[in-house]
Amino acid sequence: MKNFSEFGLEPKVLRAITEMGFEESTPIQEKAIPIAMENRDMIGQAQTGTGKTAAFGIPLVNKIDVKEEKIVALIMCPTRELAIQVAEEIEKLGRFKGIRSLPIYGGQDIVKQIRALKKRPQIIIGTPGRLLDHINRKTIKLEDVQTVILDEADEMLDMGFMEDIQSILKLVPDERHTMLFSATMPTNIQRLAQQFLRNPEHVSVIPKQVSAPLIDQSYIELQERQKFDALCRLLDMEAPELAIIFGRTKRRVDELAEGLQKRGYTAEGLHGDLSQNQRDNVMRKFRDGSIDVLVATDVAARGLDVSGVTHVVNFDLPQDPESYVHRIGRTGRAGKEGAAYTFVTPREIDHLYFIEKITRHKITRKPIPSLAEAIEGKQKMTAERILEVLGKDEHNEFKGLAIQLLEQHDSVHLLASALKLLTGDKKEVNVELTPEEPLRAKKRRNDVRSSGRKPSGPYGTASGARRDGGRPYDRDRNSSSRPPRRDGGGSRDYASRGGRSEGRDYPRDRGFNRSTSSRSNEEMVKN
Repeated sequence: MKNFSEFGLEPKVLRAITEMGFEESTPIQEKAIPIAMENRDMIGQAQTGTGKTAAFGIPLVNKIDVKEEKIVALIMCPTRELAIQVAEEIEKLGRFKGIRSLPIYGGQDIVKQIRALKKRPQIIIGTPGRLLDHINRKTIKLEDVQTVILDEADEMLDMGFMEDIQSILKLVPDERHTMLFSATMPTNIQRLAQQFLRNPEHVSVIPKQVSAPLIDQSYIELQERQKFDALCRLLDMEAPELAIIFGRTKRRVDELAEGLQKRGYTAEGLHGDLSQNQRDNVMRKFRDGSIDVLVATDVAARGLDVSGVTHVVNFDLPQDPESYVHRIGRTGRAGKEGAAYTFVTPREIDHLYFIEKITRHKITRKPIPSLAEAIEGKQKMTAERILEVLGKDEHNEFKGLAIQLLEQHDSVHLLASALKLLTGDKKEVNVELTPEEPLRAKKRRNDVRSSGRKPSGPYGTASGARRDGGRPYDRDRNSSSRPPRRDGGGSRDYASRGGRSEGRDYPRDRGFNRSTSSRSNEEMVKN
């Protein structure tokens, strides 16, 4: 792997890279950065977690003139979460150089975004729907854009943003530098590349195994009614620093998060029914360690990139292999090891074998954690915490009291009592979850994204979950049976709720406040 100093980057950019803790380039960065530095169009094929944001972010920040007062770079992302994450990394890369960037996404007050545009950002990172809102209001103009980046292009097309992307790219000057990044290369991505890229270089970093080798993958076979107690024992036994628990439905996520809280765990749920402020608040707590267990649906967790996630637990078996790979990929990132556990009922075991076959990875069977293992795990974690404090030598003010206690009590009994107090007793509250129907192994349909054909009906699975490029919608089975509307923010909302839900970024359904004229919006930016 190359050192970043070998790419001919500006000193201020190199300083930012060093401050971020990057030492050597990843494979996608090693291949993509030289091409991007030469302003050649490129198609980059790489999975999430491979460092592709820095692969396009480093050369982009390096080439922008800090004196520029116009929007010269546009990055399009499928979800608001990814847009925020990309914006955060771009900001870190450009902080010493003074590059100004701004994330634009649905769910945030558009007037607030218009005010932020007054600061003349050079880079805009946005979701297609909200970008078009601003373009129609004339608050964002693209005639000076020199670089366009499409991040996770396959996800954007799966969400129905093809027309939006085409409309936006037609407003950007033809003489531009364009880079497209995608995990897969279906025919619709190839058509998009042919239409808007000029003789692109193709860079591919695809691992031989679909599943990451640094992730220890295991499954536990158990009955539905045993799942929750097994989860609690697993959390006690493994003592994860940060863990993500995946549930199949919104109802399941709510019940799981509430049940874990009752048992004394610091957990919160994340799904499509939360407002943007609620989602941001949950993610902030998870990132800063205020909570160490995040319970989420597939769609809500799409695009999440949180460093330090040590464990992933599939409380419900995922609908398909793609979802499985996405879920477990939340751990074992940036060269660190991770653990992924999957709960499987006896009726779902064939579906697990199907996932093994497609991912080409053997998933190891493990027994249900015992109560003794859970207690031992908690004690071990407490002992490690004590030794950590001991190593830091930050306990001098307690020595006097410690000497007094040792004069009055046996040292072993005293330390055992301290361990018991620090370990704590989880509340043995009875928690009952609404059972989920088991997934059955079924014949896989042709991938709609690859074949270009539509499935024969509105639903592609026996459970009634509508499929979108192999991924299930995030829906509660007790909800209305009407199909959900697409949500560019990584979540779905139902048409039956009426109108445009706050915080959604729908393709072809802007729904922005038309009481403010395009002219007045433009004046707000100028002023």
